[in-house]
Amino acid sequence: MTSITSVELNYLVFRYLQESGFTHSAFTLGYEAGINKCTIAGNLIPPGALITFVQKGLQYLEMEANMSNNDVEMDEDFSFLQPLDIITKDVNQLRQMIEEKRKNIQKDKDKDKEKNKDKDKNKDREVDREHEAERGRVREKERHEKEEREKEREKAESNKEPEKQPEELADGDMVMDQEDKDAIGHEENGTSIVGQEPMDIATASTQASQEACEIPGSDVTILEGHTSEVCACAWSPTGSLLASGSGDSTARIWTIADGLCKSGAQNSPLNVLVLKHVKGRTNEKSKDVTTLDWNGEGSLLATGSYDGQARIWTTNGELRSTLSKHKGPIFSLKWNKKGDYLLTGSFDKTAIVWDVKAEEWKQQFEFHTGPTLDVDWCNNVSFATSSTDHMIYVCKIGEIHPIKTFAGHQGEVNCVKWDPTGSLLASCSDDITAKIWCMKQDKYVHDLREHSKEIYAIRWSPTGPGTNNPNQQLILASASFDSTVKLWDVELGKLLYSLNGHKDPVYSVAFSPNGEYLASGSLDKSMHIWSLKDGKIVKTYTGNGGIFEVCWNKEGDKLAACFANNTLCVLDFRM
Repeated sequence: MTSITSVELNYLVFRYLQESGFTHSAFTLGYEAGINKCTIAGNLIPPGALITFVQKGLQYLEMEANMSNNDVEMDEDFSFLQPLDIITKDVNQLRQMIEEKRKNIQKDKDKDKEKNKDKDKNKDREVDREHEAERGRVREKERHEKEEREKEREKAESNKEPEKQPEELADGDMVMDQEDKDAIGHEENGTSIVGQEPMDIATASTQASQEACEIPGSDVTILEGHTSEVCACAWSPTGSLLASGSGDSTARIWTIADGLCKSGAQNSPLNVLVLKHVKGRTNEKSKDVTTLDWNGEGSLLATGSYDGQARIWTTNGELRSTLSKHKGPIFSLKWNKKGDYLLTGSFDKTAIVWDVKAEEWKQQFEFHTGPTLDVDWCNNVSFATSSTDHMIYVCKIGEIHPIKTFAGHQGEVNCVKWDPTGSLLASCSDDITAKIWCMKQDKYVHDLREHSKEIYAIRWSPTGPGTNNPNQQLILASASFDSTVKLWDVELGKLLYSLNGHKDPVYSVAFSPNGEYLASGSLDKSMHIWSLKDGKIVKTYTGNGGIFEVCWNKEGDKLAACFANNTLCVLDFRM
């Protein structure tokens, strides 16, 4: 008999966690179970394999329980069992349950037969009574007709008049009905049918507006070349370079031409550099590129990998540095503004500041009790970290203890982001809340509770004092597994807009450089661009896979999105 090995089962569970969006759990299982050493060819495993496997097992047990040893064919009264019964009971117990069910069903059938017999008898009695009553009515009628014939003709005539009246009334009713129908028909051509016509008009206008909002294929360039899902992308802050990171153990630097995008695929060797994180075969899960970030000058690209190493690349695709000290996958990685330090957060529960010029680690911060999920610089020497341990720490280079501890979340803290001036810190969590913190107090300033599921990402608008858009209001955006994006007034801690255009979890949001638009990318394969003036969709694009990240170029006239179907797309944005 064929049996499944623990390695195969671990791989199925790993794939199930990935497909269900449990990214951190998948990373944890993959790391601890050594999925990267597994010889299974991942591309041969269909989506939903674990669910299918479990369902087949339940069906087999169900059939086994329904067949006794003496059965040659399946009993026609097949008993369907609850999944929990199949999981918690053995075959003999299930057969006893089925036997009891069948006995009860047979009893019910016998009772129904008895009831039907009684009903038939009662029906026969009723029929007999009706026949007898009918015969009595016939005799009565005959006697009555005899009496009528004996009466005078005038009286007989007058007695027949009421019998005609109902027919005349019926004709009158028909005329009235016809008049009513005519009246209704006239109203349908007038204003009384206000309920129907505007509905049709609204539907037509909605379709027209959607078509008007849809970004045409001629304004989209598809970037092909990755052989696994593309989970990260970022524009260079100074040029027309777009970086992407994938599960195929490569990052790529794409040169995007100025001007309008051209429809079709763009994958010629002339405009893309492949940054290999492993020699030989790709798609090695231990080398997944999980995160990437450009330095402020756009001259160096840093990548974080599942193998726990950070790498620094030039714009020519040359590997400049390999930074090794973490003992687990890197989940987050950021340059400071000055560009002399690189910050990494890892599954090994630590954060490390690297001296880029010396190509060595400067300080390791070991405060969390769970994997470090996100890191973000406040200024050139201090930063915040978040973790699965529900905690947020603000750390400073040279300090051996956190300079601030923020406790208040009741679930994994997925993301932390400082506002443009570095005075407010925003965080979001699996506890369905986002919070805003200030260094002047220990407790959160605002507790934002309008989402109904886990919040995966938050972003600040590039607006307000100290930014290039000082006259615009500072806004915080939050993206959630509840399929919505919410915009918050950070001064009052109140909801401004709930953007409800997506159908599946929203993984990424990004503000345009001028602060007037917000892009959102979802697992429903669509990217929406929202106007912040009224919270409405102004443009939309639908690809062929779930979207993991969206980002704007520095001019704000191009958008990039990375997809689960191994591609990126670049879109022109013109209003």
